[in-house]
Parts: sequence; structure tokens; C-alpha cells
Amino acid sequence: MKKLSFLFSVLLAVSCHLLAQQPIQQLPDWALGPFVRPPGVNPIISPDTASRFYDPMQQKQLDWESNDTFNPAAAVKDGKVYVLYRAEDKSGVGIGHRTSRIGLAESKNGVTMKRMGKPVLFPNTDDQQEFEWTGGCEDPRVAVTEDGTYLMLYTQWNKKVPRLGSATSKDLVHWKKHGPIFQDAYNGKFHNIASKSASVLTTLKNGKLQITKYKGKYWMYWGENHVYAATSDNLVDWSPVLNEKGGLKELISPRKGYFDSHLTECGPPAILTDKGIVLLYNGKNLAGANRDTNYTANSYCAGQMLFSAEDPSKFITRLDKPFMVPAEPFEKSGQYPAGTVFIEGLVYFKGKYILYYGCADSRVAAAVYEPR
Repeated sequence: MKKLSFLFSVLLAVSCHLLAQQPIQQLPDWALGPFVRPPGVNPIISPDTASRFYDPMQQKQLDWESNDTFNPAAAVKDGKVYVLYRAEDKSGVGIGHRTSRIGLAESKNGVTMKRMGKPVLFPNTDDQQEFEWTGGCEDPRVAVTEDGTYLMLYTQWNKKVPRLGSATSKDLVHWKKHGPIFQDAYNGKFHNIASKSASVLTTLKNGKLQITKYKGKYWMYWGENHVYAATSDNLVDWSPVLNEKGGLKELISPRKGYFDSHLTECGPPAILTDKGIVLLYNGKNLAGANRDTNYTANSYCAGQMLFSAEDPSKFITRLDKPFMVPAEPFEKSGQYPAGTVFIEGLVYFKGKYILYYGCADSRVAAAVYEPR
């Protein structure tokens, strides 16, 4: 009898834990979603050991996407979805020690991918190699202007300091690098700080998410440990928003006891809606004290925040529970077994929002939200 009682207790504990791991059940009217994983299609991009690329830095052929493919951006062009994903080779021993390049895949339906076979953005013998070699080009976010210029904001990683860099393109294949985005602002005051994860402000116009302005300037949210902001006149050179003391203004920070207790890292391009500005972000849970015990230690779950449309620096509210959590086996195995749904790409395509995310720093998957 004691044995049965013990087994029942274990099963009850496991059941309660699984229930606690669930995402939020009822979204408020300002949030996007629910996002549903299409059955039988994920992951949509996985490592490919047969794909070869001539690396100009090492002057040899190598398997550039053999180890991991993850953390994707996305855009729509000519009736197709294009996913720009981070790919790692086998040059290192763990996260942050390999070389990353940005690959490109296209899709007619948003989930069935045809890859280009070689990277479109990568470390090269150009004026950016001091910022990109040997770590590479990481974690892109992509959005498009009304005139069809695509902007990529990505992490330049030289294995010393991660810096946000910008690049532009008309065709998503050929990119012009513009370098670190903070190098000129305030006499270079923020050029050498660690910067990541930039979400430029967009709006849904003519059935397409497009970059928009606030009071004549481009606006973006950025940051990993906190959510910061920056403005720009030309999309490639940015000035961080400052506080009264001349430091970076922290708009949002991690919360003790919540799924975002460790990091609040910006996700896909932010969206101006009739409810305000919605920022989707990646919340990382702490491992020890002050973590959310409803979710796995060190896991990345997806959250949403709302900012004022009249003042994009004014925070209004955020979800107390994530709207997506690691659930599938490929989201909880790979480089990051604690579990990761790392959102970076969002498109509006054929009447639906498609969200693209990295799975455990190893694969790419998609989830779909179809507004009523």
C-alpha cells in the first residue's frame, strides 16, 4: 500500500509540474496570438552536413551549417516567405565558440523550406572583420521599409565584445554591411559595450509588416539583460535613449519569481497596433533563488510587452506567464537542453502571422496565429 501511495505521489507531482509548464491560457486583447505549432512540419530547418561553402577567411571549403541552425529572422518578398537563420559550423566546442553565418531559405507556404545552400551574410575580408571574426554573424532580426529596403540588425561577434551591427539589402541575398550601430552616437560612448537583440518598430500596412517612424525618427527596442531603446534617422546609425544621468535608460528589467527572472531579451520587430506597441521578447528563467518554479531553470520562454503608442518609452504592461514554452522534444534537446523557444522572426503572410524561433540553439521551427 505504501508503494502504491508513493507512486501516486510521484505521478501527481509530475502531473502538476507538466501543468505548471503550460503557457498562458487566455491572452489579453492587446497581445498577439495564440500561436499554434502546425502539426507534422517542425522543425522546418535542421543542420545539414552536406552543405559546403568556400570560406574567404580561411580560404577553404567547410560545412558551414553542419552543427546547428537556429535563431531565425523572416521577411516577405514577392509572395514568398524568406527565413534568414543563424548557422554554426563545427569549429568550436560549445555555444559561442564556433563561427556563425546567416543562411537563407524560401517558402511558398511559410513552413516548407528551400535553402539557398550557402550563407548570405558572413565574416569576410572586409571592413567588418575586426568585429565579426572569428565568432561571426549571429541572431538576425529583419524588417522592410515601404520602398522595399530590407534592414538586418544582427550581432557581430569577435569573441571579445558582442555588438549590434546593421546591413541593408534589396533582394535578401546581397547585403551591404554598415558596421556597429552605436559607433558614432555620443562620440562613441556606447561603441564598446555589449549589445544584442534589436527589434525595430513596424506596423501592418497594406497586408505587410513595414518599418514605421515615431515623430519623424525610426525607433527600436534592444537589449538582453534589460530592454533599452534607440532612435535613428537612416536605420543604420542609432542613438541609444538615455536617462537623466546620461546612461542607458532601462525601460524594462527581469522580475524575481517570474519566467523572465534572468533576462528580458528583445525578439522580432515590434508592432504598432491600435492597442499600443507590442514587443515580443525572450524571457530567461533564473537557475537558483528568485526563479519561477513553474518553469524549468535556465529555460527560455516567449513573452509579450505593451508600450504606449504616444510615447514608445512608456511601458504599460506585460504577460505574467509566457505565451510559448519549450514543449517539443527538439525544443528541449541540442545545444541548450534546459529548453528554448527563442523568437526572432515574425511575418504577416496570407492573412496569418507566422512566428519563427530557435529550438534549443539547434533547429528552427514555426508557429502560426490566424486572427479572426
